[in-house]
Amino acid sequence: MAQHELLPGEHSLQQQFDSLALELFAIQFKANPAYGKICAARQLTPATVRHWAQIPFVPTGAFKELELSCIAPGNRTAVFHSSGTTEQKPSRHFHSAESLALYEVSLWRWFKARFSVENEFVFLTPDQPAAPHSSLVYMFETVRKNARTERAEFFGGVAAGGAWTINFDSVVHKLRRTCDDGKPLTILGTAFSFVHLLDFLADNSLQFNLPGGSLVMETGGYKNRSRTMPKSELHALITEHLGVPGDNITCEYGMSELSSQAYDSILDRRGPPQLEAGLKQAGARPGTPISRHFRFPPWANVQIISPENGHEVAEGETGLIRIFDLANVFSVAAIQTEDLGIRHGHGFDLVGRIQLAEARGCSLMTA
Repeated sequence: MAQHELLPGEHSLQQQFDSLALELFAIQFKANPAYGKICAARQLTPATVRHWAQIPFVPTGAFKELELSCIAPGNRTAVFHSSGTTEQKPSRHFHSAESLALYEVSLWRWFKARFSVENEFVFLTPDQPAAPHSSLVYMFETVRKNARTERAEFFGGVAAGGAWTINFDSVVHKLRRTCDDGKPLTILGTAFSFVHLLDFLADNSLQFNLPGGSLVMETGGYKNRSRTMPKSELHALITEHLGVPGDNITCEYGMSELSSQAYDSILDRRGPPQLEAGLKQAGARPGTPISRHFRFPPWANVQIISPENGHEVAEGETGLIRIFDLANVFSVAAIQTEDLGIRHGHGFDLVGRIQLAEARGCSLMTA
């Protein structure tokens, strides 16, 4: 991030991040031939780079054309594909058993910090055998394996043309049973899968009031699809038809090229005393979120980069989202996306895709 006032202990954490990032860069420069050539062409090598922010990035589009991997072809056991339209060439993020183990540790530690792992889980996606190249589905399968509940089910499928579908009757049965049992439920899916579910509920005049403590996680965008809606409208409909309040709805930001995810809820809802006093005077209840900016875990740093000059923008300004993910050990740690964000300290607000960028996102897999 650009310079800003550091909190106590934050300086040492940044020093540790910088040290690990430089060490990882040296490894990837040697072990990832395609990446090494890119770095050498830019005259940025482990001998010349002195800070993590100077480490050469690759655009997400490079994963379509190059094998950006430190894993030898014979040791690759899985590959995640980006979820663009069927006409597009997908990005490829290769994995081995070792890299998948690291991926699972990264996603689970950050996930359980924000979601109750004792809730029952409903996944509005296909399961892993049906969608073996989806990083989102792999994430959900990891959540299912690690959750403390025995009730975690997938309610999606894959149609003949590859589009994702939802078994609406089974979901409705699950929602009814949950309301009867009174046990909190967490529903996870793409934004478009929620649109399909909410349309089905509206068409059939169905509304539910899920038990207290129920949560929703939605991810993905709507580019090049038939129906879109603002996030505020989608969340309002979730509250209307599922009875989950807005404070219990979280957005996730991730991609197949990364090994870590960002969420727009925050761990620490406290603020400066004067801000807390102001919230109290305004009638806000204790614990009201002060902001809902996306935050990656401490092992991933984010920069918001001006597409005009390549420098990081000032606080509150808009630019391209660039991520340095220490969990991306076996490919490239420094990734520049085609997504626009507004910088807010260590977090960001998601604006959307840059103009002329190819549409992508998990929701594009849902027709």
